[in-house]
Amino acid sequence: MSEIKLRTVTLYKEYFFEFYQKQKQKVRDKILWTFRIIETQKQIPTDYLKHIEGTDGLYEIRVQQSSDIFRIFCFFDESKLVVLANSFQKKTQKTPMSEIEKALKIKMEYEKEK
Repeated sequence: MSEIKLRTVTLYKEYFFEFYQKQKQKVRDKILWTFRIIETQKQIPTDYLKHIEGTDGLYEIRVQQSSDIFRIFCFFDESKLVVLANSFQKKTQKTPMSEIEKALKIKMEYEKEK
């Protein structure tokens, strides 16, 4: 039985892809599995997608593979398209502000080019 896509995860430039290419196969598989959840679930659990407080429409996709934690910033374009921005491996409890600022710049760049 095939799953119905409710939204589409898409790349914007090379930001996410460069990060993705450097990951081990197990991490890549888990990232793709998480994307499938985002694309097919009506209500996405906050374990996988969470709004970043204090931002205008910036979200983080949350991926955990064994003890490694990854964050992929994204934003919505017309509610059906999830646009991927930058990504990083999380090593501390708090998401670094520099990564959030980078994601917001990418979002602004995307909106200007649209």
